[in-house]
Amino acid sequence: MLDNTATILDVANLTTVFNTRDGAVHAVNGVSFSLAPGELLGIVGESGSGKSVTMMSLMDLLPSPPAEIVSGEIIIDGEDVRAMTTAQMRAIRGGKVGFIFQDPMTSLNPVFTVGFQIMEPLREHLGMSKRQARARAAELLELVGIPDAVIRLKDYPHQFSGGMRQRVMIAIALSCDPKILIADEPTTALDVTIQAQILELIRELRQKMGMAIIWITHDLGVIAGIADRVAVMYAGQIVEHAEVKELFRNPQHPYTRALLETLPKAEGERDKRLKSIEGQPPIMNAAPTSCEFAPRCAHAFARCHVENPQRVSIGEGHDVACWWDAKTGGPRDA
Repeated sequence: MLDNTATILDVANLTTVFNTRDGAVHAVNGVSFSLAPGELLGIVGESGSGKSVTMMSLMDLLPSPPAEIVSGEIIIDGEDVRAMTTAQMRAIRGGKVGFIFQDPMTSLNPVFTVGFQIMEPLREHLGMSKRQARARAAELLELVGIPDAVIRLKDYPHQFSGGMRQRVMIAIALSCDPKILIADEPTTALDVTIQAQILELIRELRQKMGMAIIWITHDLGVIAGIADRVAVMYAGQIVEHAEVKELFRNPQHPYTRALLETLPKAEGERDKRLKSIEGQPPIMNAAPTSCEFAPRCAHAFARCHVENPQRVSIGEGHDVACWWDAKTGGPRDA
């Protein structure tokens, strides 16, 4: 059961830009969401929608310059992240918040053993001795399903398969018992069988450890099986947000509907061709002044091209940013 009486993470009006020689790129535009203890929030959207930049902004992991958090509030476990010093932020990363990146081969250091890389945060954040950290590292490898853990601590990343490297990354992320785990498309580079194993592992670890999880992906099929709530992102904004069953049963934003239509169909509908979303995501060289999805939307009308919709509640726990009303098939009442 989720603890809905409190939140472990609150993000309000987060706006991040990249200042380049060709002008500012508005990657994240007023994103707001919260996360309850033990909850799994899925963040979905196409490449370039701002999913990863939003999460990197939370942890101050973007290079500055060119990245700049222009506005917004980030509260983790009651602490104001934007007011923290570099040392305080370093303590949050790997301590209260663990991060799993998409490609473990570029995230793991090839010249250090996996044992050293798991032990490092244990010694840095928890002050463990080398012996204590080694014992805990072996426990963590066993926890994520790597056999002969004590022996494998001496191995280097290239000696592990892709799925095993991702398990090592999960072990590192979990090493300090974080309250929040951010997983940035951790199964994208893996084959379907290994992907299913990693998803099952995350379910088990979540149940054992009770941590809150943010799962970033472009795959709604993955989200359907693991998430409690879903936030759909487009052009650096959350355009729809709902509990996972509600979103699949009653999608309201045209972009969410288009994403769902791109999913493979059930057995009896396989003769139908998969749909695609026509057009391209926008180049975000200015803050949104209209609906960014309007050029690709079959339901767009005049207002969509001149005014950017804000998220409005359309039911319990369900909100959407769209001038078109899916229920009536016409413009939404102001």
